[in-house]
Amino acid sequence: MTPALRLENLSKTFPLGRTLFGPERPGVRAVHPVTLEVARGETLGIVGESGCGKSTLARMLVGLLAPTTGSIEIEGAALDTADPAAFGKRIQYVFQDPISSLNPRKTIRQIMEAPLKLLHGMDRAQRAARIAEIFDLVSLRHEFLDRYPHEFSGGQAQRIGIARALAAEARILILDEPVSALDVSVQAQVLNLLADLKAELDLTYLFISHDLAVVEAVSDRIAVLYFGSVVELGRAEDIFRAPRHPYTKLLADSAPVVGRALTPPEAKETELPDPLDPPKGCAFQARCPRATAQCGQETPTLAELADGHAAACFHPIAPPDGPAG
Repeated sequence: MTPALRLENLSKTFPLGRTLFGPERPGVRAVHPVTLEVARGETLGIVGESGCGKSTLARMLVGLLAPTTGSIEIEGAALDTADPAAFGKRIQYVFQDPISSLNPRKTIRQIMEAPLKLLHGMDRAQRAARIAEIFDLVSLRHEFLDRYPHEFSGGQAQRIGIARALAAEARILILDEPVSALDVSVQAQVLNLLADLKAELDLTYLFISHDLAVVEAVSDRIAVLYFGSVVELGRAEDIFRAPRHPYTKLLADSAPVVGRALTPPEAKETELPDPLDPPKGCAFQARCPRATAQCGQETPTLAELADGHAAACFHPIAPPDGPAG
């Protein structure tokens, strides 16, 4: 079956330009070449620390940033932003900050009507019927349509953001930290809504977050990013139950858990490498308790260890029931 989304050697480098009297400087590579497939109806979680390239990757997927190398295929067709209407019907973005993502000068009705006019050419009656249908799907009252974004709570504004993405009738949603700005109780409501919408509308999600508990709860598979590279990929139930890459274990051990005292992570350092002066070999070596001389000389590539679980590590952690891969 054709995957909903396929990335082939996708990367992004931001140029730095020349210094006043010196030569042109090398660019900053925010995302190293990534190859991934996302099946139709799947939720792929993408996790990592701030600065690891999650949002840069998301912006390339929706055409907000042009990739430096590689290709993006949506349902078997190459990404093409030359026709915004065709592109917008395929994939949509749900932003992290629900309030700032909505135009404060427009009513919710005007915000909702924009994709229906521009992408589907609907007349007034058709737009009204479609908006009413979408608002029922996301459990919002119809009287909200004549209000402005600042009149809503964060949870209500995020539902409106989701409704706007659904108005385009896209089959793939890029969810970039969609609940990180919300209270915990509201997070649960929005996550349950997303699960219901996925099942009812046969949607495919890329769920980007730094909250491991949220990602594990909603994802079928998880890709772990570090310094712009995918360092581990596997089923959600396996990634944090039995991490194979030392960085994934660091993330899992560092996450606060109710009833468990915070313990210092095993890593030697706490900061990401300098993107202007990237290290030779494995980018995680300075923080890794398992690093050897090989890690300082060679860059590991993502390799399958067992049953769809892959890691980019020369010395992966042994699974609970067997030797390391």
